[in-house]
Amino acid sequence: MSLQRMLKLHYVLVLVLCVSASEDFDWTKNERGSFYYGTFPTGFSWGAGGSAYQTEGAWDKDGKGMSIWDVFAHKKGKIFLNDTADHSCEGYYKFKDDITLMKDMKFNHYRFSISWPRIFPNGIKADHINEKGIKYYDDLINMLLDNNITPIVTLYHWDLPQVLQEKYGGWQNVSMVNYFNDFANLCFERFGDRVKYWITFNNPWSSAVEGYETGEHAPGLKLRGTGAYKAAHHIIKAHAKVWHTYDTQWRSKQKGLVGISLLADWGEPVDITNQRDIEAAERYVQFYMGWFATPIFNGDYPQVMKDYIGRKSAQQGLGTSRLPVFSSQEKSYIKGTCDFLGIGHFTTRYITQKNYPSGRGNSYFTDRDLVELVDPRWPDPGSEWLYSVPWGFRRLLNFVKTQYGNPMIYVTENGVSEKVQRCTDLCDDWRMQYFKDYINEMLKALKDGVNVKGYTAWSLLDKFEWDEGFSERFGLFYVDFLNKNKPRYPKASVQYYKRIISSNGFPNQREVESWKRKATETCSSSNQLLAADPLTSHMEMVTEIVVPTVCTLCILLAAVFLMFLLRGRF
Repeated sequence: MSLQRMLKLHYVLVLVLCVSASEDFDWTKNERGSFYYGTFPTGFSWGAGGSAYQTEGAWDKDGKGMSIWDVFAHKKGKIFLNDTADHSCEGYYKFKDDITLMKDMKFNHYRFSISWPRIFPNGIKADHINEKGIKYYDDLINMLLDNNITPIVTLYHWDLPQVLQEKYGGWQNVSMVNYFNDFANLCFERFGDRVKYWITFNNPWSSAVEGYETGEHAPGLKLRGTGAYKAAHHIIKAHAKVWHTYDTQWRSKQKGLVGISLLADWGEPVDITNQRDIEAAERYVQFYMGWFATPIFNGDYPQVMKDYIGRKSAQQGLGTSRLPVFSSQEKSYIKGTCDFLGIGHFTTRYITQKNYPSGRGNSYFTDRDLVELVDPRWPDPGSEWLYSVPWGFRRLLNFVKTQYGNPMIYVTENGVSEKVQRCTDLCDDWRMQYFKDYINEMLKALKDGVNVKGYTAWSLLDKFEWDEGFSERFGLFYVDFLNKNKPRYPKASVQYYKRIISSNGFPNQREVESWKRKATETCSSSNQLLAADPLTSHMEMVTEIVVPTVCTLCILLAAVFLMFLLRGRF
C-alpha cells in the first residue's frame, strides 16, 4: 500500500472517530428515574471551596496590589448596594478557624484560589514578589495538610492585577500569556512541593463574556462581538503554556496534576424529537463549555462556533471572522493540555432555535441563534438565574464523557444560593434538597461510567457574590457581615452534607430520610446564637435590607423605633 494511500486512510479513520465521538451522546434519551440509593467508590473526594477575592478581605494589607475587582467594586453603581469585598469574610485572618470547620466536616479537600496581586502586586515577577503574600498561602496550605485536607489550588479566579489591565488592556492583550505563566511558575516553585492539584482558570467564560462583552464584571468593558472571543483566545493560550511549563519543569519532581475548571450549564432541547431544537441545544453547550474544552481536548474551537461566527462576520461585511484562529502549531500545542477537567455546574435551560439577523449588531449571544427558556415549575430559591434541575447534571456529565473521551472529572463548583432580601434563618431546607438531588444525579452518572473523582460544594462560606455583592448567599456557613468579627454560623446543610460525606453517598432510604430531620434540629440552636449577637454589632448598618432571623429583625425594628422616639423627645 502506498504511503499516500495509507495517509488518506488514516485521515478518514480520524474523521470517523471524531464524528463518532461527537455523535455518541443521545439527545433523544433523557432518563429521569427515581432516587438511587448507593455509595460512591472508595477514595471519592469530598470538599468545598471559595476564592481569594470573594473571601479573603485584607484588600490592601501586607503589600497586596490592586486587582481589577478592587477597582471595579469601588466604582459607584457597579455592585448591588455598592458593596465591596474589602473585608468580606476576613478569611486572610480567619483561615485557621475555617480549617477547623472543614476538619469537623471531615473534608478530603478544600478548593481555594491564590490572589495574583497578593503575590505580584504589580502583576509582574520582575517588579516585586510579596513575601508576606507567599507566607499567607504557605500557612494556609500547611495547616490544611496538617489536618489531612488536600489543597486544590486555582491560579486565576478573576482577580487580574489592575496594573496589567491599565498598561496592556488585560486579557485583550496576548502579553498576558507570559505574565500569567510567570505567576504560575512561581506558585509551582513555592507551593508545588505540597500542592498536587492545580487549576489554571476558574470559569473563563465569565471572565471573557461578563468582563469584556457585557461589562457586568471587572474590568467592565463592553467590546461587543469581539472582546469575549479575543479574551478567551488568550486565556486558552495561557492555560496551555502553564500546563506545558508544569509538564516540562515540575511534573517529574512534584508529581502533580494541572487542569482547568469550566462552568457548564446544561442545555436541553425544548423538543427532543425536533432536530432544530437538538442542534440549538448542542450549540448552546458548545458556545459555553465547548468554547474552551474543545480546543484543550481536540486542538481547535468547536466547528459550530467557527461556522456560525464566520458566517455572521461575513454577513456583516467583515473580511475575517470575529472568532480568532489558532495556527496549526498552536493547535498541536494546546491539544491535550488537561490532566483533569474541573466542572462547575449549577442549573439547566431549555433551548430552542431562534434566528438573529446579522444586521442587529455583533454579540456573542446573537451569534448562537438560540433562545433560553425555563420551566416555571422549576424551584428557584435564590439567584434569578439558578433553577434547581438535577437531571441536567447527569446529562452534562454524560455529554462530557462522550464528547471528550471520558476524562478524569472533579466537580469544582455545585451549590445553590438564597436571596437575603428574605428574612433568612439557618434552616436551609432548599439547599439540603439541592445537594441531595444533584449529588444523587452525579452518583447515577458514575453508574453510567462517567469518571468523576471528587465533588466540591459551593461554597464553604457566604461571601461576596461579584456584581450581586452580599445580596446572595451560597455558603454552608452563614457569615454575619455586619459584625466586624465576621462570625460563622452553621446552616442545617452543614450537618446534611456532613452525613453524605460520612456515608460516602446514600446508603439506604431509611437512613437518608432521617438526615434532613436531624439537620433541621441542629439549626434551631444556631438560630438562637445568631439572634443573640450583641445589638451593637448591627448598629452601623441598621438600614440593611435583610437581617439573619425574625428575632433579630424585631430587635432592630425596636431599636429604630426607640431612636425616633428619643429624637422627637430631645
